[in-house]
Amino acid sequence: MRVNGSPADGEPRPGQCLRTFLREQGWFGVKKGCDAGDCGACTVHVDGVPVHSCVYPAARARGREVTTIEGLAAGQGPGAHPVQAAFLAAQGFQCGFCTPGMIMTAAVLSPEQRADLPRSLKGSICRCTGYGAIEDAVSGTARLIPNGGVPAPGEPAPPGTGPAGTTGSPAGQGLGAPAGPQIVTGAARFTLDLGPEPGGDAGGHLPPAPPLHLKLVRAPHAHAWIRSVDAAAALRVPGVVAVLTYADSPARKFSTARHHNPDDDPCDTLVLDRTVRFHGQRVAVVVAESVAAAEAGRALVRVDYEALPAVTSAAAALAPGAPQLHPGLAPGNVCASADRATGDLDAGFAAAGAVYQGTFRAQRVQHVALETHAAVGWLDSGGRLVLRTSTQVPFLTRDELARVFGLDRDRVRVIAKRVGGGFGGKQELLTEDVVALAVLRTGRPAQLEFTREEQFTATTTRHPVEVTVRLGAAGDGTLTAFALAVTADTGAYGNHGPGVMYHAVEEAVTAYRCPNKRVRARSVYTNTVPAGAFRGYGLSQTVFAVESAVDELAAALGLDPVEFRRRNLLREGDAPDNASGEPADVSTAGLGVIECLDLVEKALATGRGEVAPDGWLSGTGVAVALLDTIPPGGHPGRARVAERPDGGYAVYVGTAEFGNGTATVHRQLVADALGCAPADVLVVSSDTDRTGHDTGAYGSTGIVVAGTAAVRAARALADAIAARAASGAGAGAAVEKPLEADGFCDGLSRSVSAAAHGFRVAVCPGTGEVRILQSVQAVDAGTVLNPVQLRGQVEGGVAQALGAALFEEVRVSAAGVVTTRALREYHVPVLADLPRTEVLFCSGTADPYGPHGAKPMSEAPFNPVAPALANALRDATGVRFTSTPLRRDVVYTTLRERSSPGN
Repeated sequence: MRVNGSPADGEPRPGQCLRTFLREQGWFGVKKGCDAGDCGACTVHVDGVPVHSCVYPAARARGREVTTIEGLAAGQGPGAHPVQAAFLAAQGFQCGFCTPGMIMTAAVLSPEQRADLPRSLKGSICRCTGYGAIEDAVSGTARLIPNGGVPAPGEPAPPGTGPAGTTGSPAGQGLGAPAGPQIVTGAARFTLDLGPEPGGDAGGHLPPAPPLHLKLVRAPHAHAWIRSVDAAAALRVPGVVAVLTYADSPARKFSTARHHNPDDDPCDTLVLDRTVRFHGQRVAVVVAESVAAAEAGRALVRVDYEALPAVTSAAAALAPGAPQLHPGLAPGNVCASADRATGDLDAGFAAAGAVYQGTFRAQRVQHVALETHAAVGWLDSGGRLVLRTSTQVPFLTRDELARVFGLDRDRVRVIAKRVGGGFGGKQELLTEDVVALAVLRTGRPAQLEFTREEQFTATTTRHPVEVTVRLGAAGDGTLTAFALAVTADTGAYGNHGPGVMYHAVEEAVTAYRCPNKRVRARSVYTNTVPAGAFRGYGLSQTVFAVESAVDELAAALGLDPVEFRRRNLLREGDAPDNASGEPADVSTAGLGVIECLDLVEKALATGRGEVAPDGWLSGTGVAVALLDTIPPGGHPGRARVAERPDGGYAVYVGTAEFGNGTATVHRQLVADALGCAPADVLVVSSDTDRTGHDTGAYGSTGIVVAGTAAVRAARALADAIAARAASGAGAGAAVEKPLEADGFCDGLSRSVSAAAHGFRVAVCPGTGEVRILQSVQAVDAGTVLNPVQLRGQVEGGVAQALGAALFEEVRVSAAGVVTTRALREYHVPVLADLPRTEVLFCSGTADPYGPHGAKPMSEAPFNPVAPALANALRDATGVRFTSTPLRRDVVYTTLRERSSPGN
């Protein structure tokens, strides 16, 4: 075959797919998202026809012309293909992992196919964007506005861009991502793109030799004791180098969750444990020269198990006499609990004119980052352990690897290249410890890449949660009592169990003013796949319950639900009350939740969007959610800004870029402080050798912590440059080295951001189909630093939330087996599933702590979506749906039952 105009090297192996063959040839723009033909990330052209190369036999391409994203613009100049240019102009990407495949699909669409994009792109998944920017790209609509969206004096701001910065200042402009040109041409390097870097290898980011490949033996029991492991047959397989078991594991326990304070999570995990606590837990590691040899060896490892009684639900785990998953660590299988109250709850309910109580359930959801968990490790020339990994938390990963393996921190280096999506799922240590073990045992480079099935069965999910809400209010709509009881299923291990539980009962409770509050919560161990960090960090589950209950209480009082919220929501200057009786450590200065609510109400009143079909039921619903801007307890981050010898500046930040837009905004902030063009600023991130410590890209801290540190460093450098100029020296003078300066933010000063969502929906009573006629979200992001990036974050968050609200569910059998094992069984939303969401920005808010008054907006857009949809369904049908997902069959069955005689 010929690839991008040149003959391919070598011959495909028997049974090899085209995707792996092309990547072995160095065409790293061909991505793996599923290896099942479900996601489209691997799309290439064979004789001009797009194919999913993960299911296309490489041998079929003999004698054919294969084109990858790298060759799409051949003969037209670098990046000159019109579809690549359109994706760049529309910023039709975030993490960028799916983008090469998306572009290869779009590049050959006919005019008729472009006119029906929902059908034409049904085989292409993007988890980040919500498809709005992709649809704009394919239709030729640019989002990057000349001058970055900053209007000329006297001109109005372009529609949808929100408040812009001072004219001429990079802060506030709708600039594109620095990596955009590399993303759309396939040159951006992700974790396992182990080839030369565009422009050269940036300082030891590649292993010194081809890595060994790892495959994991996984347990077929939900709860068991390993009597023995027999690896003799596996070790006889040609190419198998080693089989590692619990006997090779370090004895030091840890948590896969990564937090600033290691004590936030229980240390209940070993690299390889003799006790199995969930179906799919790793029990042995096969190390081999090839993936095929590792898989063959894995099949021959014999493990002798003693099956133990299992508990696969929170209720079973809490029952008297239930087997204890972590004896001595969690009595009664309770990982964490909270019980707090303020005021007099009984008196509050007694004074109420109406009381509502309901129990709500939110299901397990998978992150489905298109880049699966992966890491490659090696020993450098000095014998140091180096890990290149897909992580949101490189420094915390380094620190824990050093602790677990008994190494000094300076003997471990962790690098995160561009990360292909995270959503909280990569705030975990799931591959790095196994790779480190293999490297240290063999002395050779080693690589582990999870399959999509492993992502579903053996990583983490959103916590399934049961929430009981009881609310009381006086006749005028003033809340008098607020009680919340939460049971979260943390699965087999307690990673993020305490943190998610505590966060779930924080902003969901502080959002409303009420003199009498009570919170009871617990996080429970079960013999199921572990839960973990997920966008919203527990709030999406409890906000679904609270905002549904608020609507029901308003209805009981005969009040408009929007007006009821206005009367009770937290206001600017209020002290948040989480029922602890302790002074709040967050500021509500600049809180814009009421403005968010007003914007949504006004937008819904216009009736923009589709019209309900004849015979369908229609309704409107709203919901709000608050989110503290930084996790409690601090989130330290350091940044360094330096003059570059060849001109311009470099900013070094430890946080990771995974589609959250931080690299774009950091460049804007530094350029603003130094008075230069953003193009003059190079962003270097996520390398524990090259950047200062940053706690990591979680808790929506990329701008308010890392951005603040970058601004402080840039301003310090600007002062140093001014001092040098005042002394008569210049940048071209004979100086010892270019100037540089450091900045630091402790992350202790926190405030509150807000989002409100509104839907108009139509429901077909004969089929249960829910059609969204209008979707609008208003956000309080403080000062908008980049309207294009912010709009994309909101659209992506809404899309992911709609997936969780309508379709997505990780199903676990009564025996603890995950039965949702592939994308085609899970229903990640594609373009055809989603409405266009109108995004509105508050204009009158500014954060007291964030750079230029900015607030984060990565997680908040997710949280109000499910309750707003449920409230719209309630308005349309008269039925309160108390569980997600709101699948068509659930809606149909529920409506039919309610309409049957006797109901």
